[in-house]
Amino acid sequence: MRRHPGRIPVPLLVVVLGLLLLGSLVCGVGLGAAGVGWEDVFRFLGAGFTGGTIGAGDVAAYTIVWEIRLSRVVLAAVVGAGLATVGVAVQAMVRNALADPFVLGISSGAAVGANAVILLGAFAGLGVWALSVSAFGSALAAMAIVYAVARSAHGLTPLRLILTGTAMAYGFEALTTVMVFGAARGEAARSAMMWLLGSLGGATWARVPIVAVTVAAGWAWLRLRAEALNALAMGDETSAALGVPAARLRRELFLVTAAVTGTVVAVSGAVGFVGLMVPHVVRMLVGADHRRVLAVAPLAGAVLLVWADVLSRLLFAPVELPVGVITAVVGVPAFLLLMRRGGYAFGGR
Repeated sequence: MRRHPGRIPVPLLVVVLGLLLLGSLVCGVGLGAAGVGWEDVFRFLGAGFTGGTIGAGDVAAYTIVWEIRLSRVVLAAVVGAGLATVGVAVQAMVRNALADPFVLGISSGAAVGANAVILLGAFAGLGVWALSVSAFGSALAAMAIVYAVARSAHGLTPLRLILTGTAMAYGFEALTTVMVFGAARGEAARSAMMWLLGSLGGATWARVPIVAVTVAAGWAWLRLRAEALNALAMGDETSAALGVPAARLRRELFLVTAAVTGTVVAVSGAVGFVGLMVPHVVRMLVGADHRRVLAVAPLAGAVLLVWADVLSRLLFAPVELPVGVITAVVGVPAFLLLMRRGGYAFGGR
C-alpha cells in the first residue's frame, strides 16, 4: 500500500493495535470484582493454554479466570471487531457518515426475538441457546422485511435503505417497549433492558466460535471487495464508470452486514457507537481507502469494546452496567468533538 502524507503507516498501526489488544485481553482477564492475584491469573492462563494441572483449592479461581473472564473478553474483542467492520461497510453502502450497523433496523428486529425469550419464555426448549437463536432468527426476519420494502426497480438505493431501516427500527422498538411494559416480572424487565443496552454477561466459550467465524468471513469478503467499496463510496455513477455495478454490490453488502450484525447482536445485545465511531477515527488516521480502513478498524473496535466491558464490570462492582452505556458515554463526546473539527465528511476531511 502506498503511504499518504500525514497518515500513519498501516503496518505500524496494526502492530501497535495488535499489541494493545493483547495487553487489553490480559488486563480484562486480570481485572474484576472477584479478587484474583496477577500471579494466579498468569498461572491459570498458562495451565489453560498448555493443559497443565491446578490444585483442588484453585478450581473456583481458575473457573473465574478461564471460563468466565477469558471467554468474556475474547467475545468482547470479536464483537467489537465485528461492529467496527460492519460500520465501515454500512457507511460505504449508504454513503452516509452517520450510518452504523443498526441503521438497517436489524438490531431492533433482533431485540424483538430476544425479549420474546426473556419476557415471554419463548423457545424455552432450546435451553441456553434460546436467546441467541431467537435473536438471530428475528434479525434475519427483520433483514428480509427491510430488503423487501427497500428494494425497487433500481435496486437498493442508499436513501430507501436508510428510510426503510429507520422506520422499521422504530416499529420494532415500539413492539419491544410494549413487551417490556407488559412483563409480569420486574427482574425479567431488567434483564431485557440490559440486553437492549448491550451486555456480555452471558458470554461462554460455546458462543465464541460461531461469532468469530461469521465476523472473520464477513471481514474477509469485505477486504476482497475493498476496491469496489472505494468506487461505491464515490457514488453510483462513478462506480458504474469504474465497472462496479452499484445495485448488485449494495445487495451483497446488505446480506453480509445483516448476517454479521445479526450474529453479533444475538450474543451481545445492541451495543451502540462502536460501528459509528471507530470507522470515523480510523479514517482520520489512515485515510479513506477501504483497504487501509478495513485493516485497522477491527483491531480498534476490539480494543474499544474490551475496555468498555472492563469498565462496565468495575465502575459499580459488584453491580454490572450495560456495556452500551459505556460506549455511549465515550462515543457521544468523541462524536461531538469530531463534528467540531469542521469540514469532516464521509470518507475523509
